[in-house]
Amino acid sequence: MEKDSDLLPELFRFALKPGSVEGLDLDHERPSPAQELRRKIVEGILYNKNFVPTYHFVILALVVLFSAAHLGEKTRRWRRRAIKLRSEALHDEDGLETPKAISITGGPYIRDLQDSSTPSSGSSTILGTESPPRKDLDDDEQTPLLYTGHHLQPLHPRRTILSGFQAFLMHQPRPMPLIQKALPSNGTSLAIIFFLGINVFYTFWHINLEFVQSFVLADRAGFLFVSNLPYLYILGAKNQPLKFLTGRSYESLNLIHRRLGEVLCLQALVHALGMTGAWYYFIRPTGFLTTLLDFLTLKIIVFGLIAFFSYELLYITSLASFRQRWYELFLGLHVVFQFLALLFLFLHHPTGRPYVGAALAIFITDRAIYRISLKSLTVEAQATIMEDDETVRLSTTIILQPPKTNHVLIGKSIAHGWQATDHVFITIPSLAKKYILQSHPFTIASQAPHPDEQMAKLDLLIRARDGFSADLLMRARSHKHLQVQLDGPYGSSHSRHLLESSDFQLLVAGGSGIAVIWPLVQHLISLSRSSDAENAPASPVLQKKIVVIWVIHKGEHLEWVGRQALADAEYRGVQTIVPRATEEIGRPDLASEIAEVLTGAVSSGKRIGVVTSGPDSMGREVRNICAGMKRNGVDVDVAVEKFGW
Repeated sequence: MEKDSDLLPELFRFALKPGSVEGLDLDHERPSPAQELRRKIVEGILYNKNFVPTYHFVILALVVLFSAAHLGEKTRRWRRRAIKLRSEALHDEDGLETPKAISITGGPYIRDLQDSSTPSSGSSTILGTESPPRKDLDDDEQTPLLYTGHHLQPLHPRRTILSGFQAFLMHQPRPMPLIQKALPSNGTSLAIIFFLGINVFYTFWHINLEFVQSFVLADRAGFLFVSNLPYLYILGAKNQPLKFLTGRSYESLNLIHRRLGEVLCLQALVHALGMTGAWYYFIRPTGFLTTLLDFLTLKIIVFGLIAFFSYELLYITSLASFRQRWYELFLGLHVVFQFLALLFLFLHHPTGRPYVGAALAIFITDRAIYRISLKSLTVEAQATIMEDDETVRLSTTIILQPPKTNHVLIGKSIAHGWQATDHVFITIPSLAKKYILQSHPFTIASQAPHPDEQMAKLDLLIRARDGFSADLLMRARSHKHLQVQLDGPYGSSHSRHLLESSDFQLLVAGGSGIAVIWPLVQHLISLSRSSDAENAPASPVLQKKIVVIWVIHKGEHLEWVGRQALADAEYRGVQTIVPRATEEIGRPDLASEIAEVLTGAVSSGKRIGVVTSGPDSMGREVRNICAGMKRNGVDVDVAVEKFGW
């Protein structure tokens, strides 16, 4: 019979090598304390082996649940839109008067003081009548920022438990104190907490919180770490099925990707500490691996430590503060640390190798196959420095091709067109050698092409800050044409569908957020005109009310869209509100602005869709304004377009 002092070293050697737990000899007539301890540990490892794989079934069930919810929401919005179109068609068949065009005598850069609640006689949606003469914004220096003629009328009491709960989910708390870390909406936070709770449950279920169980806990944490690895990579991938299945944007999924990365760092830490504790209290006293150096220099431990520190450094360099300050360095380190972590995790233990292989396959498929081979296009772009002398407009003409039949599965190239709110990654190797392998994301600021068009203009607005954008600005001063590699398009249809199913559409842009908002405006104009073509072919006025609030920092930023484009949109019925530049008067009172423009829609019970893009503080303010309206029973929904690279 083997000595008791040899049992734990045998177990430890066994756990660090491939093999079968069932192969251990536990049949002793009179088990000693060490043998009893080993029995408990082996039973724990066996339980982990059967329990942890059920985690994948839970994740699959969640994906199915969210996919079904997304499909149901799409169906409801499609039905609402179909009912609305039929209703408008019936009104016109009854001989009702079609609305008149909005008359514009001045520039489109001052708020529309016409009461938006004035209904047309020929439509069930809210429409303005003849607009009063206007002055251009540049000549209207004495006009107060806020028009005080309107106040949001109180609703009849329609507060319900459901509306209160929906408002709570929509609300976004203040940033975390001290570190000033921005928090997502309560709904997003609850979803993330639920997902993290599943991981906590799977980490500690059926484990006694006593030190003799440290080895089992370490084994469980390590098993969960590798089990989560493919999910980490698929949530961070640009080309993935989850966007299509759940309707969530890349930014939303990337938020879960970051939180899951934090969970993996904690699981790796628990695994490392648990194994170290098991060595110190159970293995070291037996005379096997008597020093810490002996333990740390085991080949399998060395591989594990390299993988551990690679993932920890990967997390640290992925923090928002690091990304914003050293974005180019972040891109390079992200690739290096991923390669090191996957390589040494593969060498660390055979249990993790299938998961490492799956994660690597996702990474290669996303980067090499899709983004380089299938979705990449090199074009010659014209570089124009805008009037503010700190923004570069990259413009090119895309020769459009019919989309392939399998574009739903593999995505489509920019040559197949794009949609409003989509973005692309650009690479400009001529700027410097360090940019050859770097790609930077920017929203497409031009109108999405119609399916029948053969070519389309693509514009990107890039504000110079530091690094890549600063070098691009310097290059644009001497070179008017640049070779640009485009990777994309990428994006979500959530904001478009939200607005399409609404009766009143409010779009709020802050600064360069207009690059997201303006293509949405063009999309809504095109959609409304096409749906109204049979009913009112001669009228430029939209059947739905569209209002744009654009807060600019400098007056020169109006040129990002162009005065003529703003005037054309107003002629087609879009109400445009551009307060004076914030460098002159400070931040506007958005709450009063939104209350003013929504007066008619709220009092008449219209369905309101709000989309905003801009600084984090603006997104939070608009979201919470809508949450307050939701709490009062207003039928409002909001989407915040935010970059989360």
